[in-house]
Amino acid sequence: MAITAQMVKELREKTGAGMMDCKKALTETDGNMDQAIDYLREKGIAKAAKKNDRIAAEGLTFVEVSGNDAVLLEVNSETDFVAKNEGFKELGAALAKHIVTNKPATVEEALAQTMADGETVETFINHSIAKIGEKISLRRFALVSKTDADAFGAYLHSGGRIGVLTLVEGTTKEEVAKDVSMHVAAINPKYISRDAVSQEEVEHERNILTQQALNEGKPENIVAKMVEGRIGKYFEEICLLDQSFVKNPDVKVGQFVKAAGGTVKSFVRYEVGEGLEKREDNFAEEVMNQVKGN
Repeated sequence: MAITAQMVKELREKTGAGMMDCKKALTETDGNMDQAIDYLREKGIAKAAKKNDRIAAEGLTFVEVSGNDAVLLEVNSETDFVAKNEGFKELGAALAKHIVTNKPATVEEALAQTMADGETVETFINHSIAKIGEKISLRRFALVSKTDADAFGAYLHSGGRIGVLTLVEGTTKEEVAKDVSMHVAAINPKYISRDAVSQEEVEHERNILTQQALNEGKPENIVAKMVEGRIGKYFEEICLLDQSFVKNPDVKVGQFVKAAGGTVKSFVRYEVGEGLEKREDNFAEEVMNQVKGN
């Protein structure tokens, strides 16, 4: 029987399994939808589908450096308990190695790629879901490349709750780049330098600070000068190079990097679960539901 795209779509919606897994299941069962569902359940793939509507806001970040390429990625789970599981950590490490080697452009492209054992990344993750029993998802990743004259700063804080990947050009001192990453993890700057801040954002902040000063009753003739001083403080809060270096507050990060002969080209900072809704389930009730289901 010819397997149509509509059939694959229908099976995927019913089970949540990957596209290639659904196509294979339909092929193996000659297009019988019910048998295909059973096939996926037997393979432990459809088990993941029942968890697709659950929020995976815990997890870890992972960093993998391979020569002049590096990747920072976030893999989510539903609970912090599972994030500490060795199987989960092995999954993240395997995904990092695959992505840094194969360089997909998007998460969707990564999920469709084939791993060394012949299965897709999506299937690989679904098999882990079946073993671990929680929804797991590859949320995002950032690939960075350098030359032989540059250095990566790879840093994982608190076991991977925060991950930072920094690229410093003009020096091969990895310890310098890693120190910058530690600073980024702690202080969380928005930009590298003032040049990266849009004029609109600066003007927005200037208007707010001006109104603040006027509301404080400051004379209008000194408000402008005060505001410019406060704008400088604002840049120190959001711009990496203007910030006091966390390991030596007497120098700015820009001065620290320059002293090593380098310049910060880029940084990526992931904090697990940022921007995601956190689950607030009653844990005892969840355990009881699981017990009743077994």
